Formats: sequence, structure tokens, C-alpha cells
Amino acid sequence: TVFEVFITDEDRHEWELYLEKGQYDLAEQFCKTPAQKDKVWITRADIYYEKGSYTFAANFYGKSSKSFEEITLKFMRLNQRDALKTYLLRKLSTLDEDKEQAQRTMICTWVIEIYLNILNEDEDINQKPNEEYQKEFIKFLSDNKSSLSFKTTFNLISSHGRVSELLYFAKLFDNYELVISRYIQRKEYGRAIDSLQEQTSAALYYKYSPTLMYYVPHLTINTWLVTEKTKLLDPKELIPSLMRYDPNIEHADDHLVSEKGKNEAIRYLTYVIFGSKNKDPVIHNYLISLFVIYNQDEQLIRFLTEEDTFYDKEYALRLCNEEGKTTACVYIYSAMNLYEEAVELALKVDLDLAILNANKPQDEELSKKLWLRIARHVVKKEKDIEKAMKFLTDCDLLKIEDVLPFFPQFTLIDDFKDEICHALEDYNLRIEQLKLEMDDATNTADLIRKDIKNLRNKYGFVSETQKCDICNYPVLTRSFYLFPCLHVYHSDCLSKEMFKYLDPVQKQRFSELKKKISSVVKSTFAEANSNNSDGSLLTTDENDKLKSELDEMIASECIYCGDIMIKGIDQPFITDQSELDSWKI
Repeated sequence: TVFEVFITDEDRHEWELYLEKGQYDLAEQFCKTPAQKDKVWITRADIYYEKGSYTFAANFYGKSSKSFEEITLKFMRLNQRDALKTYLLRKLSTLDEDKEQAQRTMICTWVIEIYLNILNEDEDINQKPNEEYQKEFIKFLSDNKSSLSFKTTFNLISSHGRVSELLYFAKLFDNYELVISRYIQRKEYGRAIDSLQEQTSAALYYKYSPTLMYYVPHLTINTWLVTEKTKLLDPKELIPSLMRYDPNIEHADDHLVSEKGKNEAIRYLTYVIFGSKNKDPVIHNYLISLFVIYNQDEQLIRFLTEEDTFYDKEYALRLCNEEGKTTACVYIYSAMNLYEEAVELALKVDLDLAILNANKPQDEELSKKLWLRIARHVVKKEKDIEKAMKFLTDCDLLKIEDVLPFFPQFTLIDDFKDEICHALEDYNLRIEQLKLEMDDATNTADLIRKDIKNLRNKYGFVSETQKCDICNYPVLTRSFYLFPCLHVYHSDCLSKEMFKYLDPVQKQRFSELKKKISSVVKSTFAEANSNNSDGSLLTTDENDKLKSELDEMIASECIYCGDIMIKGIDQPFITDQSELDSWKI
């Protein structure tokens, strides 16, 4: 019998041989199952532990399946915090983030406690923080953010007094409110503003801006101006912060201001109004109040003369009046079109300003009245007759006779002799012009009288065969109207046709006239039968007046040649519906 021997898995016990010889790397290399590797790690860790190499031992214990409680107690009894930290970190790397989240959170909290204790002890010994250890701790927080409990970790770091690490941790979880609050408590206003800019919540700006505006107004305003481009903030909501600003005290950022004495609140509001075109009256009103409070008179006047401003004029007037800003009040009165008040007030501060406002009204009567008020002021208050006379050349509305009543009774005529002579020459020219106009008017009146006389004698011919241009019946059968254009119409035909073009009031008056004429005719016949000739004359006069008014209404122009034909161009030729239907195809 022949046997053939096959060699399989010859090296299955090789890892044990290397393990016995202490060649752990080779033993781990030849391991084929997790259990074999686990045995190598435990054996190797025990050896390192017995030799006192606790950090190496911790590293391999962390890979093994050795009881967690057993290993941690080993290192805790020996007070080996570095080894314990190494073990916990190695164990943490083996845990699944989704399935073993609770275990990861517990281990992370323990590691943080160890880091904090080591940091505090090193700082107590060396009087300065261990920067390398700090960086390692910060990296641990960042890498394991998802496994940390915010509340537990925050309280833990806070209890150890690690402010910089606490702020980093809060920022890591986007808790900028805590970060900004702590920076302000530590008077690190620059860092507080930097943190404020890193987030996008307008509520935090509104909450902390009052404090920042009080201590670092320049930096705060710069931050607002940056956010103004993104329209994150509502300027109206920042007014409480602006009210905390006091330009008369020293601020932590005064050294950063290039223009000394520049009001930061005014700088911001000016940009918002003219740079961002803000039209909120609240913003405009508050800027005016700042101009008034801080005596920024030039800026106030410049603002009041701008066109794109939306301030409450009554509020601004009341405020400027209370603070004695007379010139500003003049501009506000002018903006309200109260030119009389503007001139009256301007005469107290600036004559040129009064003149400027006197020229603004479109109404010549009002403008002349204002100029007279200025002239009276110049003559009676300033006693300057020459300046008053100069107004005659500056204003075309004023004449010498308008200004003379303001002069004292014993004023020398030499001061304004030339003006009087000039005025008299103007009057002579005016009189001559009026004479020419009167002559023209007289000639025109004579021509009109002549035309009227000719019209009375004007006549026309109507043949016995001529027909009414409306009804096409012989015109001599009834009373008729003959026009200069030779069109002729029966009275009733013309009345009926013209009635269509009368307005409601005229139609009503037309009906009344017809009734009154009919009534007068009847009364005339009655009086004729009673042989009362005086009453008949009166009735005839009344009848003539009524007929004259009726003629003016219906026969003032030819219906075919006058304006009525032009106005009725849009009227259809045929209005009878039956006739219209006959034309249908």
C-alpha cells in the first residue's frame, strides 16, 4: 500500500512559537484568527505592564478583549493617567459611532477629565500652559464632536476654569452667544466682535451691540457697516445701541480712530441714509436729533437741504426750536412751504437767507409781500436805506412807492433821488403805453359799432320754392331762420335738431322758454280782446326778450356750418333702427 501525504496549514502553530520566543510582531503577523491576535495582544500587554511600560501596555490592552473595568482599575491604582488616557483613546477608536454611542460619550468625558487635570497641573508647576497638550486637547474635541454631550462637557470644562478651551468648545457647537458673553466679561471686546461677525444671527447683534457700542464704538460701527451690505440688520433695531454711545468718554478703541472727534453714531446713520438709501422716518429723525444734541450745525443744515430725506418736519422743527437752532428752523419752515414764517425767522439771523426764501414762492403776491417785509426790516431795524433801495434792482416786483412808506419822515431825498427819477421815467413810459392801448381800444370799439350797424341792415333773399334744409318742405309755409351761409330752416325743425346737442341744464331752460312764450302769446290775445293796449305792450316786450334768449340758444350758429357739425362728427347718419335694418345685406 502506498500513501501520499499532503501538507496543509503547516504554519498554524507558528504564531505560538514566536509568542513563546517573545517575537510579538512576527507572532501577530502569523495569526489567522481574531482570537489568536487577542491572545498575542494580551500577552504582550501583560509583559509591558510587568516591566512598568504602562503606556505600551495600555496601547495593546486597548486592542484586546480584556475586561474594560479590570484594565482601567489597574492603571488607576497605580495613578498612571497617561497610560489610562492612552488605553481610553485606543478603546475609543474600536467603538462604532452609530451602535455604541453611549460608550463613546462616556469614554470621551473621561478622557476630557484627564486632559483637564493634566493641563491644570502643568500650568501650576510651570506657571504657563502646555501649548502642545492644549493643541492635542483641542484636536480631540474637534475629532470627537459627535460623541460629546454639550451640557456635560461644558460644565466639566467650566468647573476646571479653562476659559480658552471652553470658548473653543462653545464655538465648536455654534454657541456664539456664550462665546460673546464670556469675551465681554473678560473685556476682550475685539474678540467678541470677531465672534459676532462669524455668525449670522441678527438677534445676537441686537443683544450685545449696546454693550459693545459703549466700550468699542468704532469697531462696532465698522461691523455694522460690513453687515449693512448683506442687509442682515435693521437699523431701527440698532437705535437702542446707538443711544448707549457717549462721544465724551474714552473708549477702548479710540486709538483706531483716524479722525479724532468724529461721532460714530452719526457716521453710521449717515451711511445708512445716503449709502443704503434708507427711507425710514425713524432713522432720519434720530440723525437730526444727534445733529442737534452734539451741535453739528453744518451737518444739520446740509442734511436739511438734501432732497432725499424723509424726516418728520414737525418733529424736527420742534426739536430745533427747543435747542435754539434758528437757522435750521428757517430751512424746515421753507421745506414746509411756510415762507412767511421762514422769512420772519431768517431776519433774526441772516438777511441773505431771508432773501433766498423770499424768492421761493411761485405766487408773485406772496413773494412781493415777503420782499416788503425784508425791506421794512432793513429800513427800520438796520437803518440801511441804500440796501433797501438796492432791493428795487434785485426784485422786479418792488417799486419805489412800495418802499417809500417805510422811510422816516425826515429822510434826505438825495439817498434815493436816482431811484425816484427812474421810477418816474417808468411811469411816463407806462402812461404812454396805456394811451396807445386806449386809442387801439377806441378804434376797435368804433369798428364793432359799425359792424353792428351793418348787421342790422343786412338781409337775404328766400325764393318761394326754397325748401327747409332739414325737413325738405317749402320754407315759407312756417316761421324760419335764414343764416349768412344761406342755409334756411323751419323754426320747429331747427329747435328739434338743436335740442339733441344741448346739455341737461340747457334742455330744461329750453322747455321753460317754450312754455313761457306760449303763455305770453295767450295772454297777448286775451288782452287784445279786452282792448287793453298798455298791457299788450308790456307782454310784447317780455315776449321779445324770451324769443331773443331762445334764438341765442338754438340759432347762434348754423347747424351745418358751425361748431355743432364738428362736435357731432362721430354721430351716425342714420339713427332709425328700422332704416338701419333695411341696409343689411
